[in-house]
Parts: sequence; structure tokens; C-alpha cells
Amino acid sequence: MKLALFDLDGTLTDSEAGILASIEYALAKLGAKAPPRAELRDWIGPPLRVTFPRVLGDDAAVIERAVELYREHYSSIGWREYIVYAGIGEAVDALAAAGTTLAVVTSKAALYASRIVESLPFGTAFARVYAVAPDSAHSEKATMIAQALADFGVPASDAAMIGDRRFDIEGARANGVRAIGVEWGFGSREELLDAGADAIAANPRELVAALLRPDDMATS
Repeated sequence: MKLALFDLDGTLTDSEAGILASIEYALAKLGAKAPPRAELRDWIGPPLRVTFPRVLGDDAAVIERAVELYREHYSSIGWREYIVYAGIGEAVDALAAAGTTLAVVTSKAALYASRIVESLPFGTAFARVYAVAPDSAHSEKATMIAQALADFGVPASDAAMIGDRRFDIEGARANGVRAIGVEWGFGSREELLDAGADAIAANPRELVAALLRPDDMATS
């Protein structure tokens, strides 16, 4: 595998605390009641402009204000509230040692995504971070994956997208790259299988096997 593209939230980092607190802050500022945290966990992964309408409705101006408020809280406090998943650093190191080019593909705003990746103990292993540009309403994983393939000059058959939600798997399939789901994030195994994952890793060690020894891994 020449190119491995990693989702950030729920794949490299457990970012639940910071994200949920920022969502709750934005909703409170707009006078809206936040759903229970068990329900809010499903908001982690999709773009904010997809999730906020679930509570705030479809008024574009209100949604944009919610995004602004979310970022206000996240930029000052929330971005630092994450935990690196056990074993993921070793997996990244193993892939880099094998000569695989690594990059991050996330629907998070570029400013925060780059800040978080740079703060990771293994952050220098990633050649590039693909994220949502400032003031952009577009955050489709498929578009970012396509850009990564073009930038690195790697054919789809030699690339993989790794993530914990269906958006990662769907983005991979839209580009013909190998889609690998991970079970330690915010999505379920069923969600990943339904989206068409080529393989599912239960832990980072299995992820390395899925990338470097794909014949040993299969979905079930």
C-alpha cells in the first residue's frame, strides 16, 4: 500500500469531550436544547452543516451562526480535549517504516486539524492534512480523497482510506480506493459494513495487517 489516508476524529484521536462540549456551547448560545450526549456522539464525524439542522432546522443563517459558535469554543478550549487511541502511534510508525506515505483526511476545519496533527507525538509522520478550508461549506471526504490521489500521484489501487464512520467508507468507494473501517471510534461495525468497508480492524495492530497484508483481512 503506497498511500494511507487517515480520518482524524475517532480514528487517530478520541475527541469526544472537546467536540461535544463545543456543540453544547453553540446550541446553548442559540437557545436550543442539546440532545443527550449518547445521541450527540453520532454527530462526531459528519460535517457540522449536516448535523446542526437536526436540532436547529434548515435556516442557513442559523446554521452558519451555529458553526461560528462551535468554532469559537473549539478554537479556545475544545481542540485540546482529545486522547490518542492506544496503539495508534505504533501503527503509524510501522506503516511509515514500511514506506507507506501517510496523510490525514478530515471534515474538521483546516486550522484545528493541522493544529491537532502537529500536536500528536507522531504527527510528523503525516505528509499532508486535508481538511475544510476557511469559509468553505464543502467538506466531502470523496473530494479530499480525490485531491490526495492527484497530489501524491498514486493510483486508487495503491491507496486506502481509514476511518470510523460511513462517510470515510463512502468517500473511499467513490474514488475506488480500499476502504478500511476501524471499530474503536464513533461508528458501529454494522455502519461500516453497510457502507461497504473492504476490511474492518478491531485494533491498530489489525489495521497494520489490513494495510500491509490485505489478504489476511476480510469483512464478515
